[in-house]
Amino acid sequence: MPLQNRVTPSGQLQAVSARGAWLGNRGILHDENKKIVAPWRHKAWVTCKLDFPGRHRAIFSPNNYSELFFLDEATAFSAGHRPCAECRKDRYNEFKAAWCAANLEVAGSKPPITQIDKKLHSERAIRGGNKVTFDEQFKNIPPGTFIDFEGVPHLFWLGQLYPWSHHGYGQPHSAPPESMQVTVLTPASIVATFRHGFKPQVHESAHS
Repeated sequence: MPLQNRVTPSGQLQAVSARGAWLGNRGILHDENKKIVAPWRHKAWVTCKLDFPGRHRAIFSPNNYSELFFLDEATAFSAGHRPCAECRKDRYNEFKAAWCAANLEVAGSKPPITQIDKKLHSERAIRGGNKVTFDEQFKNIPPGTFIDFEGVPHLFWLGQLYPWSHHGYGQPHSAPPESMQVTVLTPASIVATFRHGFKPQVHESAHS
C-alpha cells in the first residue's frame, strides 16, 4: 500500500503509487506505523534530488525525516518548497538570487534563507494544514504558476492551462480571459520570482 507522501500543488499529502521527480523534506511527519501525524515540523520546506552520492534512505524510517515526492519542480514550488542548499546548491543559489531580486520590497537584497523560509511559510500554510491562496487577474499570472480552475489545480505553461495529476498533466485548456480573477495556489513571492524570469522544471506531459 502506498505511503501518504505524494504532494499536491496545494501542499496536501496523498497516498498514490506515482513516483516523483524530486524528494521533499518538512521534518518528521510520520509515526512508528508510518502514518502521517503532522503537515510539517519546521519552516525550511526543501526540494532535494532523488539520489545523492553516499546516501541511501529507507522511506519513513524511525527518527528520520519523512520523504515526500513531487511530480515536478512546478508542483513543489506551488506547494511552497524551495531547492535544497546542500544537494541542489546551484539551483538553490539561482532561486535565492531570483527570489531576492523579485521581492526586494519584502526582504531587502540579501536576506538570510531563514527569512525567506519564514515568508514562504506565511504564504503557503495555515494552522491545521490548509493552503494559503490569493486572487489575481489572469493577465498577471506568469508561466509555471498553478491556479485553481474549475476546482482542479492547473498549471499555466506554454500559453495554456494543464490539469494536474500525480501521474502527469492532462489535455490542456485555452487560457481564460486576461481580465478574469483566478485563485492562485503558488505562493505569492514565488509567483513574483517566476514573473522576474525564473522558470521551474515541468513534467514532460506539459510539453506536448
